[in-house]
Amino acid sequence: MTKNYVSEQLVDYLEHNNVEHIFGLCGHTNIAVLAALENSSVDFIDVRHEQIAAHAADGYARAKKETSVVLSHLGPGLTNAATGVANAALDSIPMVVIAGDVPSHYYGKHPHQEVNLHADASQYEIYRPFVKRAWRVDRPDLFPEIIDKAFSLAQSGRPGPVLVSVPMDIFSAEMDTELFERVKQNNKDLTKPSVSDSKAREVVERLLEASDPVLYVGGGIMLADAADELRELVDHLGIPVAYSLMGKGAVSDDHPLTLGMTGFWGTKFINDTCRDADLILALGTRFSEADSSSWYPEYTFDIPKTKLIHIDIDSKELGRNYPVDLGIVADIKEALIELNRVAKEIVPEGRKNNKAEEAIAAYREEFFGRVKEHQKSDAFPLRPERILGDVRAALPKDAYITTDVGWNKNGVGQQFPAYKAGTILTPGGYATMGFGSSAALGAKLADPDKVVVSMIGDGGFGQNPSVMATAVSENIPVIWIVMNNSSYGTIAGLEKSHFDTTYGTVFQRDGESYSPDFALIAKGYGVDSVKIEKAADFKPALERAIQSNKPFLLDVSMLNEPVPTDGHWNIMDIYSPGKDITHSSVK
Repeated sequence: MTKNYVSEQLVDYLEHNNVEHIFGLCGHTNIAVLAALENSSVDFIDVRHEQIAAHAADGYARAKKETSVVLSHLGPGLTNAATGVANAALDSIPMVVIAGDVPSHYYGKHPHQEVNLHADASQYEIYRPFVKRAWRVDRPDLFPEIIDKAFSLAQSGRPGPVLVSVPMDIFSAEMDTELFERVKQNNKDLTKPSVSDSKAREVVERLLEASDPVLYVGGGIMLADAADELRELVDHLGIPVAYSLMGKGAVSDDHPLTLGMTGFWGTKFINDTCRDADLILALGTRFSEADSSSWYPEYTFDIPKTKLIHIDIDSKELGRNYPVDLGIVADIKEALIELNRVAKEIVPEGRKNNKAEEAIAAYREEFFGRVKEHQKSDAFPLRPERILGDVRAALPKDAYITTDVGWNKNGVGQQFPAYKAGTILTPGGYATMGFGSSAALGAKLADPDKVVVSMIGDGGFGQNPSVMATAVSENIPVIWIVMNNSSYGTIAGLEKSHFDTTYGTVFQRDGESYSPDFALIAKGYGVDSVKIEKAADFKPALERAIQSNKPFLLDVSMLNEPVPTDGHWNIMDIYSPGKDITHSSVK
């Protein structure tokens, strides 16, 4: 019988499962694992705050299409990471969080940093509301089976994060290697559920019979890696496709049948097209509030007047927000493979939809014609449309964009063309400030040959500027564009519109607008940077940043103009009942 330390066997298990990177921060409860990592093939990405680790792991999982790993310390380490892990949970991102815990022989004695106010050794309970499962390892011999279950659960069904909380003495215990060898034989490449031939025929026939069908897709398309299959169905049946924020890029925004994003930040044409459809086939979406105009039937979706066929891997999403006429639990990729097969049998020659293509082309000419006028503006501070336009013009079509919240999320969803599935990484469900700057690190590590740009507000970037230290020390050449309006801009616009004040939402010193010099701060971290002084300087500076292939920051002063909103959000009715008020500019 061969024995070895648990920490060393854990690292060997991670190598066996082709884990290339672990994101995390040291603490006295996890240094046994760090020591074991030193001479392994697994690269530890050292951060200065655990929220950065979780967001970076999130971005890595999205771009790599694999389960990511976070290594955390107990107590404050685990709670610092919680926001990033919750963000991953609400966006269905597979992640395994391994956290050190108090020594098992000191449960309840309140050793250093133990969480035990309501139960002894209960730190793992903190994650229960948002992870798929939280384990506390109570014996070394149980650890191999638990960690193997953790990886299986994180990536199966509807993906999401899991937590494995490990008392520090277990990491340092010796254990029979046979226990880990046994779980290494577990094949995690599971067969995924599809749709039956009869159901696929029913779906396709109903789409063909409908007079104005629409496909509505969400982030499940990217999670299932099903963009090619979706494009095939759109092309063959000639059905226009709208998307949620998380579904942006599922079909290229220059496709003649792509409508665009729905909901509060959707446009009237897109919302009306969905509302007036007689049949919607929804794929991998949860019909979230912002994407559905708070479910008011007069704005975006008028279901059940519009009949809904909904396919999702998670049965809980079927019928949650809209009644389904036909609900199917299936993997989206497998379902689309079957739908495409049946569609080609029923209509081998396919169908064209010239009417929809012409309407979409006319809409784009009108809407983006107005946007282009702002994109050409030389105003300084820059108009947000000018920033987005210059970024799109400077970047390759396959570049990754990570966003935060505000113009960089909502404006990107509405106005920034995405040409390749999975290249827009945004915090959809949790809408977390600080996501974009850190997720960029993970995306670049996952796909190092691609350009990665983080568009983030000054409020969001200011939350974790130490992300730059990790970029420098780990040599991760990402570009941060700080869209700087010296405020929490979207919230300031809401407060100004409804309460005629911006109290607590704008950054000031002695009554004057105030902002840190992010370019100067970046230089202190060893990051190349430019503070943009006029509109014409922005695009050349961005092109220089791309060519540098080094961490680079652009501090860009931006007007606080609201993203146009044609949909609806129920908060407006709460703030100003009976009034038609949304956002306003904040000067």
